Amino acid sequence: MKLVKTRQELADIVTQWHRAGETIGVVPTMGSLHAGHLALVKALDGKATRRIVTIFVNPIQFNNPDDFHLYPRGLEADAALLEETGGVDILYAPDETQIYAPGFSTRVVVSGLDAMLCGGDRPGHFDGVATIVTKLFMQTRADIAAFGEKDFQQLCIVRRLVQDLDLPVSILPVPTVREADQLALSSRNRRLTPVQRARAAHLPASLHTCIAELKAGKNLETCLKTCWQDLEEAGFTVHYLELRSSKNLQATQPSDPSARLFVAASLGDVRLIDNMPLC
Repeated sequence: MKLVKTRQELADIVTQWHRAGETIGVVPTMGSLHAGHLALVKALDGKATRRIVTIFVNPIQFNNPDDFHLYPRGLEADAALLEETGGVDILYAPDETQIYAPGFSTRVVVSGLDAMLCGGDRPGHFDGVATIVTKLFMQTRADIAAFGEKDFQQLCIVRRLVQDLDLPVSILPVPTVREADQLALSSRNRRLTPVQRARAAHLPASLHTCIAELKAGKNLETCLKTCWQDLEEAGFTVHYLELRSSKNLQATQPSDPSARLFVAASLGDVRLIDNMPLC
């Protein structure tokens, strides 16, 4: 695996790959890698002959400056993990000057999908996500990109921007990777105290219970209210808990085959998200 830090060096390498007929897969990340990220790399098996993992903590997608500064970083540990796992040709870890040149003033906005769920209480977040993803697609010239379903709204937004901007990259969705107690893997989990980490298991457990009740025919509003209360009793501050279509993120009913339960809830200052399909 080669560590690359400048867009020019990256461009030189990917140009050679494309000339040789290679297929390039990319996994965009903000670092602090875990098994969920490795699953994204693994998902490219048989789909790409060359694989790039990018690490860049993107400042313009943080509406809270404190969250940006607290986001866990550790390039050496991340590189060691990728080396040990194998299968990655390039770790692209640019600094901010390689991404946002002085005077940078462009934003990619995916209207509609960005205003709901996480977009509701994180204004500008998805503009930042769409902008950095577009830039990374252009810099890596990837043919295929893997994204986890844990960030399902992000996945929908990336799919839409690729479709709307005619970007020549295929989007590969990868199922959420979970810990033994079903908590979705996330870099933010490392910021939880031992007490908070134990409580965090209530998040997936409550979703499972809510889904079981919905599938049993119970009233949607009642099930959501009960789940919300259960999470609050476990110590969470709930930001949203909604049933949406996985096709367009619009509000839907349990009878919809595409129905998916979405949640965002915080323990202290650590914001956790999750989602699960009803079917």
